[in-house]
Formats: sequence, C-alpha cells, structure tokens
Amino acid sequence: MDNTFNPPAEILFEQAPEQKFPWLNIALFILTCVSTSIVGTVLMAGFTNSLGSGLRDFTREIWRTPSLLITGLPFSLAIMAILLAHEMGHYLTCRYYGISASLPYFIPAPTIVGTMGAFIRIRSPIHHRAALLDVGIAGPIAGFVLAIPALLIALTQSHFVVPDPAGGFGLGEPLIFKLLEFLMGKVPPPGMDLDLHPIGLAAWFGFFATALNLLPVGQLDGGHIAYALFGRVHKRISQGFLFSLIPLGIFYWQGWLLWTTVLLFIGLRHPMTLDDSIPLSRRHIWLGWIALAMLVLCFTPMPFYLN
Repeated sequence: MDNTFNPPAEILFEQAPEQKFPWLNIALFILTCVSTSIVGTVLMAGFTNSLGSGLRDFTREIWRTPSLLITGLPFSLAIMAILLAHEMGHYLTCRYYGISASLPYFIPAPTIVGTMGAFIRIRSPIHHRAALLDVGIAGPIAGFVLAIPALLIALTQSHFVVPDPAGGFGLGEPLIFKLLEFLMGKVPPPGMDLDLHPIGLAAWFGFFATALNLLPVGQLDGGHIAYALFGRVHKRISQGFLFSLIPLGIFYWQGWLLWTTVLLFIGLRHPMTLDDSIPLSRRHIWLGWIALAMLVLCFTPMPFYLN
C-alpha cells in the first residue's frame, strides 16, 4: 500500500480531486484476471498431468483454444478474491475514516501466479494513530481470512505423489500451511510429496503477500502498524527488521536481499498523522498482537527453493 502525504497546512486547503471513472483500475483488473487465468490453466494441466508434449506447446494451445482457460478459473478466482479482499480492506477502512483513497490497482505480470499483487493510493493524511492502525491491519486480516478456506478447499483436492528424482522447484511452507495440512490429514508420509491443487498456490501466495506486507518496515502495512503502536521509535524498528533480512538472504533465499534493496530505496521513514497525541484503545493493542501472530504464521525464511 503506497501512501503519499503533503504537509497538513497544505492539505487543509487542498480541493478534493475530481472523481473520474476508474478506467485504469478496471483495465488492470481485467488484464490480471486474464493473466492469472492463463497461469491457472497451465497449473491445472500440470496438476492433472495433461501438459502433453510440454509447457511451450500447451501455452500455444491455449491461444488457439481460449476455452481451455475455463480450467484456470478456480485458481484465478481464488487469487483475485484474496488480493481484492486485502485491498478493499484498506479502501473501505479509509472510507470509514473519511480518508481519500483510490480503488485498487492490480498488477498483471508473467510470474508463477500471473500477478505481482495490487495496491491502493492514499491521497490525504491520516487523522490519528488509531485510524492508521485500522487502515494498516484491515487488508492483511481480510486477505488472511480468505486464504484459509482457499487452502482448505485445495487440500481436499490434493494428493500424495512420489517425488520426481530429477528434482524441481518447491515452495517453503509457512506455519499456517503446516497447521492446516496437519488438521486436514495432508502431511506427506516419509518418501512422499504433496501435489498441491492450484487453488492452494493461490492461498500460499496470499499468505506470502500477507507476511511481506506485515514486515514492520517503512510504509508497508506492518510499518503503519508499528508507527501507530510505537510512534517515532518506528524508524529504529524498521532498521532492525530490515537488516535482519540480510542474513536470511545470505543463508536461505537471495530474494530477501533484493527486497531489502527495494525497501531501502523506498525509504524507512513514516509520515506523522495529523494528531499523534490521540492514544490508542485496548482494542488497537490487541490488533497489534493479531498482526504479530499473522506475521509469525505466514512468514517463511525460504519461500522458494530448488531440489
């Protein structure tokens, strides 16, 4: 979530931006639906062992026979619903507090899930720390809650397979994944792997995105929550958590080094609210603990690996 603030003295005299029809938001949403449907179709073909002569030929077949995209809709609907829930959590909370915010912008991309996520833009300053915390945590809670049933549905359709001797690409399982696998009786026995239904990959991405957003750094969702809870100590917290990613990048997944660079480029500072002196309620303190619990449940030091 990207927040841009002007000095309060200027904001007070700024005219509200003219409301325009959200053509760009709709176009990006449609394009992301298409890109995630294509990826979902390929994933489903791999799950059902129907890739045929290979990925490249199957991808060409999709362009020749668009009706094949129907098989990718479950994955697309799952991941789009999780992302939409996250961003609408932010958006609706902004509306509740009278904060000017854009509708979600989705990002279609040729990634393993067909998207790089979504974001909203907050156009006005946030009134106080309680509003900041509510806006920051609403998205992660909404996405997290929707990802859980998506994974449960996927686990009912998943099955055990013998690992490929040639090895391959794997996903690190966060704690929430392991807990739900245990509850559903889907913990792989020794010498076996779990062949996860594509909807499960959508849930995995939802948990991964939740963990990234909840890092208490800069103006990530976790950064908003940290500033709301700890005020100007937020900068030291940001620095500590950011540099803790460096050893993770060295010993586990090099992507953490890239993520550290991106966050340093964006900046670790957080703008003040219009009135930082308003205290938080006990409810907001509990929401802070909930944010920490979600981060612990969703985080994995090695999200991707090669066997």
